[in-house]
Amino acid sequence: MTALRVVPHQRLAVPFAGDEKTMLSAFLDRYRETMIWKLEGLSDAQASQRLVPSATTMLGVVKHLAYVEDYWFSQRLHGNDRRPPFDTVDWKADPDWEWHSAAQDTPEQLLALWQDSAARSRSLVAEALADGGLERLARRPWPNGESPSLRWILVHMIEEYGRHNGHADLIRESVDGETGE
Repeated sequence: MTALRVVPHQRLAVPFAGDEKTMLSAFLDRYRETMIWKLEGLSDAQASQRLVPSATTMLGVVKHLAYVEDYWFSQRLHGNDRRPPFDTVDWKADPDWEWHSAAQDTPEQLLALWQDSAARSRSLVAEALADGGLERLARRPWPNGESPSLRWILVHMIEEYGRHNGHADLIRESVDGETGE
């Protein structure tokens, strides 16, 4: 049996105590940082390698996370239109476009897309916190008229990153044997 190699990394610190806004933001940032850590050191081929029947790859995960950052914080929370490159996609024809199209992008392009999306999301969260706090409702409601709160969206995004970080853990270990927290 081959010994597993652990990827050395200093994880982003999360405070042990703080108000709800601080804790939710800190955990989301930690999960954001963890996802990118999983990409460190992978070649382009490794980052785009498919190991399961679906279109899931490390780069697909990054592009998907860039999309959900935009979807939840810009489109849903603030009611904005989709931003490039998501604004020209025929989502009805390909509802998993971000996963399928990631193979056409370089790791650098997707990392930049994700970094821009995450930075914009942090700014949009700050605006929403100033305009109603964690109870601030999304401006774009569900078809049934209900709107999730900023609190709900932050918790959902922590869940989203947690799930996809788990995928990234398994992909990374399968690609090159690297493991880590």
